[in-house]
Amino acid sequence: MIAMKAITADKNLVAFCGLYCGACKAYLKEKCPGCRDSAKRDWCKVRACCIKHGFATCADCGDYPDPADCRKFNTIISRVFALLFRSDRRACVLRVRAIGCEAFAAEMASKGLHSIRPS
Repeated sequence: MIAMKAITADKNLVAFCGLYCGACKAYLKEKCPGCRDSAKRDWCKVRACCIKHGFATCADCGDYPDPADCRKFNTIISRVFALLFRSDRRACVLRVRAIGCEAFAAEMASKGLHSIRPS
């Protein structure tokens, strides 16, 4: 059996796109350091945009009140991943905007979820 990390609340594990890396299976199995620390995530346009603008997450962006309107955030690939992994990054970003990264991390850790589920 593979040992896994415990799920903890850490605002630094909120990905730029709103997912919570702290409850991701790859992170918990130590196969990924999380979005912020992974050199293998250079392909991600959301990550690059947030780093360029100094945003903690897309929730900090004032250009798109609805992240679904952003062409970097809302791509065909992101929609396929959302369907496959039953995740709603838009809802995550809106939740981060509403309660902040720290509270969002605590909420997701307490639920053991990497994403808000689509409704």
